[in-house]
Amino acid sequence: MFGIYLKRELGRRKKAALVVALGLALGIALVITVNSVSAGMTQAQDKVLKSLYGLGTDMTVTKAQSAPKAGSSQGPNFKFDAKQSSSTKQSSDRVMTQGGQALSSSLVTKVAAQQGVSAAVGAITLNVTKVDGSFTQGKAKSSTSPSGSSGSQQGGPGGGNSSSTGGGQPQVQGGGASFNVNSYSVAGIDVTDQDLGPLATSKITSGRTFTAAQSNAKVAVISKSYAKSKKYKVGSTFKINGTKYTVIGIATPDSGESTIDVYLPLKQAQTLGDAKNKVTTIYVKATDSQQIATVKKEIQANISGTTVTTSADLASTVSGSLSTASNLATSVGKWLSIAVLAAAFLVAALLTSSAVSRRVREFGTLKALGWPSRNVTRQVVGESMVNGLLGGALGIGLGLAAAYAVTAVAPKLTAQLGSSGGGMGGGPGGGPGGGGPGQQSASNTMEIALSAPVSLTTIALAVGLAVTGGLIAGAMGGWRASRMRPADALRSGS
Repeated sequence: MFGIYLKRELGRRKKAALVVALGLALGIALVITVNSVSAGMTQAQDKVLKSLYGLGTDMTVTKAQSAPKAGSSQGPNFKFDAKQSSSTKQSSDRVMTQGGQALSSSLVTKVAAQQGVSAAVGAITLNVTKVDGSFTQGKAKSSTSPSGSSGSQQGGPGGGNSSSTGGGQPQVQGGGASFNVNSYSVAGIDVTDQDLGPLATSKITSGRTFTAAQSNAKVAVISKSYAKSKKYKVGSTFKINGTKYTVIGIATPDSGESTIDVYLPLKQAQTLGDAKNKVTTIYVKATDSQQIATVKKEIQANISGTTVTTSADLASTVSGSLSTASNLATSVGKWLSIAVLAAAFLVAALLTSSAVSRRVREFGTLKALGWPSRNVTRQVVGESMVNGLLGGALGIGLGLAAAYAVTAVAPKLTAQLGSSGGGMGGGPGGGPGGGGPGQQSASNTMEIALSAPVSLTTIALAVGLAVTGGLIAGAMGGWRASRMRPADALRSGS
């Protein structure tokens, strides 16, 4: 009886039911869209931080920044030998540890032993500045004054004219210098554990990666962008500060551009940077991702003179359109969703209550025939629940379509990592991607394609909102219908 009556009444009031369902659908679709875009923003920011940080890395440990010593020069300097040849090519590499700060390699073991730490790997990052070019020696030539011009070639005080000696002052002609300056970054990684650290965010797309036996081999893996710019391929060789290295693999970053150009075994990089048994960064993975803050405090308390940086710390250094869009989606988008949902629920409740007012005689007749108030209330709530579920289905469809459209268009967002001048590039404390004293800027801009993934949690939320909207509307209408007395209802209906 209940189902038949419910179906008949909904069929009679198709337009009213559709209006209520569409109102709920728009609110639910907006919630799905905003949640999906927010999830896409989070994924994009995670990609940015992983490119800066390392896959699976929860935090990094670096040396605390210290003021440079008085009289010390932090800038690169180059020295060239003077030679007698008229045109001499010169080349010089300046290799410096990133930020000029380094930790003892023994701290890697100490960090790994801290409570809550699952794994710790040390790495060293070098900045290489290469200057190459040539000097051209000038030639001295003396000029002879033409005859008849002696009167106009007067010397200085007490000097005679130039014709008295038969020649002018010697002049240097030609000569000069032409040099190119190129800089690139080198990372020394622990080849026995490549799941953490700079190379973990890239895939080897040509050749192979390091083996455990190549801990001190003169081999290199280079980034795809650096290989393209230098026209290197697997098997190519190049020199860093006079040491020849062979390219064994080309790495492509999972997203954006790599912040590292050349990857070497850790010992080789330490030798190049004159930093034996030193590392610039310790990459740390926690046993529990929910306890990262606790692990950070543990390391800071037990290992002095270090700076511990988590992904949450680095998130604040991400700027650009990604940061702006994320803030809009988080603040404006969510508040707008709440406002639209509240309005949709209110409209559904008012429309349902208005429909009950127009059915006074109907409900009065039902009560006169013996229907108890709970049956009348159940009837109104049942109709509202069907409207809510219909609105939920429409809302999910609209929300999925909007999320698919965002993913298909894939708008490009830019993310700037740790843009700063002077001391602190990239990450706090000269961390991953960071600079330190002596660097003018360590800004790295990445381009991320935005997607809008829809999770099962979001779908469940939409269904819950649909049911909630139906219950709210049905509760108001049912409460009003249950308060009617048969005689009053019939009298009002007549």
